[in-house]
Amino acid sequence: MNKWIKTSLIAALVVATIVALFFWMQKQKQKAQELPKFRTQQIDRGPITQVVMATGTLQPVTTVNIGTQVSGTVSERLVDFNDRVTKGQVLLKLDPALIQARIRQAKAQLASAEASLTLALANHERNLRLQSQGFIAGAALEQTKREAQAAQANVEVARAQLDSSTTDLNNSIIRSPIDGIVIKRNADVGQTVAASFQTPDLFQIAQDLKQMQIYTSVSEADVGLIKKGQPVRFFVDAYPEREFEGKVEQFRLNHTSTAGVVTYIIVVGVDNPEELLKPGMTAQTRIVVASKPDVIRIPTAALRFTPEEELLPQKKQATTDGKTEKKDKASSADTAEKTKTDPKDDGVFTSTKAGSRLFRVYTVGKDNTPKLHEVTIGISNSRFTEMASGDLKVKDAVITRALSAPNSFGTGND
Repeated sequence: MNKWIKTSLIAALVVATIVALFFWMQKQKQKAQELPKFRTQQIDRGPITQVVMATGTLQPVTTVNIGTQVSGTVSERLVDFNDRVTKGQVLLKLDPALIQARIRQAKAQLASAEASLTLALANHERNLRLQSQGFIAGAALEQTKREAQAAQANVEVARAQLDSSTTDLNNSIIRSPIDGIVIKRNADVGQTVAASFQTPDLFQIAQDLKQMQIYTSVSEADVGLIKKGQPVRFFVDAYPEREFEGKVEQFRLNHTSTAGVVTYIIVVGVDNPEELLKPGMTAQTRIVVASKPDVIRIPTAALRFTPEEELLPQKKQATTDGKTEKKDKASSADTAEKTKTDPKDDGVFTSTKAGSRLFRVYTVGKDNTPKLHEVTIGISNSRFTEMASGDLKVKDAVITRALSAPNSFGTGND
């Protein structure tokens, strides 16, 4: 008898445990169904600034590369890096010995040509008198005339050679063509420089470092937003705590294509009164292409959200008196049908409203399922997007992303 009672108690305990576990699991499933499936964020009002991000390099507005027109050995260098120079100031001198020898040779050739010219003119004058007296034929007179003309041409050639050598002597002294600062030097005393088809760069002089430019590369997707005069904010690694300002000065039509990516050069003008910015620094720029002080703002993440198939509302069946009836929820069914197949969507062209593209955003509808809304947008940045039109209003919560699926016991994790 005692054994039977003990067995009955154990069986009752097992049954009670199973029943309790069953009700506990049902309760957990009910809680899981009530848990939010989505992360949402409210629509609000506020300012929006749209920018185009780009990386560029700082350069002086005017940079002059100074070379040489004559070959020779550097005999004297008078300036160095970072020296400030004025227009006409001597920067460097080449050894003039060879050029001076050519000048002496050209002078001797000029003297010889002038002597030949004097002789030819004297012969011609004498033949003129003899021909007038009938002692020589006209042909002889013409011969002396041609000789005098040839001697005159030889004088001009010799004089041109002398001028050329004199110019080379002047060019052996390298002078600055502008007022500025030396930012690059490639020559030193004793170095031999050779003038060829490509003139060697001896110095590079920046005209004024108080005015700088940033050369940035902007992708073709953003160039439609760029306009001359737009403000630009940027920072450089040398002064990470400080933000500098500039403005768009030029959009260059010449493009560059790298691995299928097309970019254009945007030139940004920068005031540099303290000369903190140096040539060659890398600038992280933000070009302000649009700004509005008070608009309705949708979280940009909501425009990127697309619900999964299993999260969409489904048509459900309800059983009454042993008979199965199909019971549709109008709003949920409309959302599901619009999301899955839009009869106006031909798969090629996007839907538009008054010429503006329609975007889809979702709120949490009945049965904790996504509800579709179509909106048109204005300016945008990584956080907010302007809502130009739509049936949503301020403080409506839109879905930004789905939370992770619940586990086997019905508990969800973000």
